[in-house]
Amino acid sequence: MAVRVLVLAAHPDDAEIFAGGLLTRHCRLGNSVKIVSVTDGRCGHHKWSPEQLVSIRRAEASAAGERIGASYETWDFPDAALVADLRVREAIIGEIRAFAPSLVLTHRPYDYHPDHRACGTAVQDASYLITVPHVCCDVPALRQAPVIAYMTDLFTRPCRMRADVLLDVSHEFDTVLQMIACHRSQVFEWLPFHDGIQIPETEEGRLVWLSDWMQAHHQTRVQHFAGELTKRGLPLDERAFIEAYEISEYARQPKKTELLSLFPGAETY
Repeated sequence: MAVRVLVLAAHPDDAEIFAGGLLTRHCRLGNSVKIVSVTDGRCGHHKWSPEQLVSIRRAEASAAGERIGASYETWDFPDAALVADLRVREAIIGEIRAFAPSLVLTHRPYDYHPDHRACGTAVQDASYLITVPHVCCDVPALRQAPVIAYMTDLFTRPCRMRADVLLDVSHEFDTVLQMIACHRSQVFEWLPFHDGIQIPETEEGRLVWLSDWMQAHHQTRVQHFAGELTKRGLPLDERAFIEAYEISEYARQPKKTELLSLFPGAETY
């Protein structure tokens, strides 16, 4: 049976950074993948006006999705102002019902960015209501809720991420890098400005820098999940590329056989 994967992320580029390997793998298997950025990304730049940036980031997101054959939709909720209110919740309920995914990916409600927290909370709040017919009556309720999982994060307060699923995405890394590179306004302009980083001026040099930047992130993931990786026999090599997922307790709980279809090639709890 084909798997349908829906990502509800706070910003354009979040899905690629936190779950790009899994999304690439599903697309290669012929499964349907849709990425939604709940906010319009209007605040992530130091030169472009918010109105200009919204258009730029929509185009970048679309190009990133095309790299793997995923659809990419950017909503109109303002960047840096997302709250888990009824409007956002109802939009999420409608989207999940309309797409009817097998798996929904989102942020944990514990994160440095308020938009990430709000997005994760809104998905959590929508989890049960997806199957309630008298809520959001314009879109028919689902008979069965999807599995919902939180994407990789390394935060430990108020609670550490529980790595129910660990995925070695080393074979997908180059494709993920191409997806992330599509978000030029972010990784080659905004990020260096915000973090005070000097990056190469040539295209080739920038791609090498981006690869090093992503490798550093994955090295941190390997260190963070070292205990879980050892327990499940996955590589502790810091050159490995790792994604972790936590199954939400607020939605349907999958059996292990289903979990392996939702996360192909993964080591699970």
